Amino acid sequence: MIRILAAVAALAVGATLVHAQNAGAITERKAALKAMGGAMKEPGGMMKGDIPFDLAKVQASLKVLEDQATKLRGLFPDDSKTGETDALPVAFEKKADVIARFEKLAADAKDAQGTMKDEASFKAGFGKIGGNCGGCHKEYRKPS
Repeated sequence: MIRILAAVAALAVGATLVHAQNAGAITERKAALKAMGGAMKEPGGMMKGDIPFDLAKVQASLKVLEDQATKLRGLFPDDSKTGETDALPVAFEKKADVIARFEKLAADAKDAQGTMKDEASFKAGFGKIGGNCGGCHKEYRKPS
């Protein structure tokens, strides 16, 4: 009986450690993705004409996208496949593609910071940034 209790306790401790391992990455991943979603709101409104164009806000949003995409490359460890996550299992099966997409988004956002200087260049180039986000959502995120 003592052996059974010890085995159950060991399993419980192991499960807690695994949960603790992935919970941090999942929490950071969610925060980074939420920051990116927030960074897309004002420029998205500007693209639709609902919000007046503001280059400073666009530049700030692009910097957030660059920073968070860079951070996200390291937030898909194998021990974060399960738990409170919206990432589909395929995101871990094709992790190299996920990371490459974040690298592309970071590079595109950085490039856009240098090339978006007015409303015309913003309208010509911001769709590419949004397309980066949409591609990952379609393939690697649970439908909301």
